[in-house]
Amino acid sequence: MIIEDALRTAAKELSNIAQRPRLEAEILMSYYLNQDRVWLHTNSNKEIGELQEFFKLVKRRKEYEPIEYITRRVSFYDIELEVGPGVLIARPETELLVDKAAEIIRKHNLRVMCEIGIGSGAVSIMLAKIFPELKIVATDISEDALNYAKKNINRYGLESRIELYNTNLLDNIDKNIEIIVSNPPYICKEFNLPKPVLFEPKNALIGGESGDELLRKIILTAKDRDIPHLVCEMGYDQREPIFNFCKSIGLNEPHFYKDLSDLDRGFYLKL
Repeated sequence: MIIEDALRTAAKELSNIAQRPRLEAEILMSYYLNQDRVWLHTNSNKEIGELQEFFKLVKRRKEYEPIEYITRRVSFYDIELEVGPGVLIARPETELLVDKAAEIIRKHNLRVMCEIGIGSGAVSIMLAKIFPELKIVATDISEDALNYAKKNINRYGLESRIELYNTNLLDNIDKNIEIIVSNPPYICKEFNLPKPVLFEPKNALIGGESGDELLRKIILTAKDRDIPHLVCEMGYDQREPIFNFCKSIGLNEPHFYKDLSDLDRGFYLKL
């Protein structure tokens, strides 16, 4: 079978579960052949032999496994990160969290940051690349996530600037932190997750009964530790409860930012 025929067959099989089945077929074929997509296009009539393993990849995707877990990679900004079972897949909307954090770091000339819930390392790695003088302390309760973060941090040569800690929030962290940045779990417990998301770790997704419990704990942590700046991603429907919570404990009004769909996606809090 030639590459083009294999791709057409795979795209047809993926048409019921993928928004862009042809693209996903090409991604899987690129991974299988260890070639980029440009190579596929310029060699579309090339005969390839054994395809059983390729169609095993297609079958995994048909069973809703995230394509990022199958290929063990995800793109974030202009970098590529290794991911797999046990770590959250970085989403495009989290690039907005990086943008907002970068704005605050630049404006206030900050030098020491903490990321709560580093996951694969996407946010910390990007901010470290943007700000060469920035020192980062990063925590996560998941050893699996920290293992991926370590691999990705080492890949970009940032191990001397990003310190990893297996702990909850800032427990046992004795550092003079100037800003907390976090994309914590913020989905409510009863939310019906899409099938591909069920493959991802629940402790990186579910924030509690109402979903905003961990966000509140992070706000309280920043307040108790006198950390002057906090930037968090949140759910689109959490603006009002976060606003009310900050007001109830005597904090400034958060500044909320929106995603590309004009939905509330996060907030900046000056303490």
